[in-house]
Amino acid sequence: MYTVFVIGNIASGKSTATRYLESRGARRIDLDELAKSLYVPGSDLVSALAETFGRDILDTDGSIIPARLAQHAFSSHEQTERLNALVHPALKQRLADQLVPDACCCATPASYPLMVIEVSVPRSVEDMFPLVDEVLAIHAPYDVRRERACARGLLPEQFEARAAAQPTDDELCAMASFVIDNTQGDDTLFRALDAWVDSRGIRGLIHADSPQQSVSFE
Repeated sequence: MYTVFVIGNIASGKSTATRYLESRGARRIDLDELAKSLYVPGSDLVSALAETFGRDILDTDGSIIPARLAQHAFSSHEQTERLNALVHPALKQRLADQLVPDACCCATPASYPLMVIEVSVPRSVEDMFPLVDEVLAIHAPYDVRRERACARGLLPEQFEARAAAQPTDDELCAMASFVIDNTQGDDTLFRALDAWVDSRGIRGLIHADSPQQSVSFE
């Protein structure tokens, strides 16, 4: 199984890219969703998050309210760093379990030809890059991403706060072994992904003659 981290800043199109590859038969792991699976009510992690960001991030049964946590955690670079310091150690262990299975499972044939791991905070897992075959960046310029994010309902100041906590475009591209440009915001993204799959010799995915995907640019 070929494994790849897919990185990209907010509104670059990385979620669109990973979902497209999933539609072709890849296994998709969204690290944001994997992190949410760690938010078990009453756990040490949830207690630490409530102590750090306020008990208003919890609903009546003690579950995390993701939108409210995001409102606090992405309000500044410092707050984002606090979130990362709490969540990322457990998240990286959970991801490592996915990437490096127990020895007793190593003889089991991979059921997927491709695994794509969607990463919104690439610095948090940069030390895990050697565990995968490749790091693929989906890139679009800042102004393009800002326009896309605001068009889907994010306030300009919300976009700017989240973008400030992410790498610059140059830093992001430098982390990757391959970069796909998604400035145009059309089906060229899917054609570029198909070409990337073919160039890596990945076999077993569903053939895509003419991608017909919804482009959301997340």
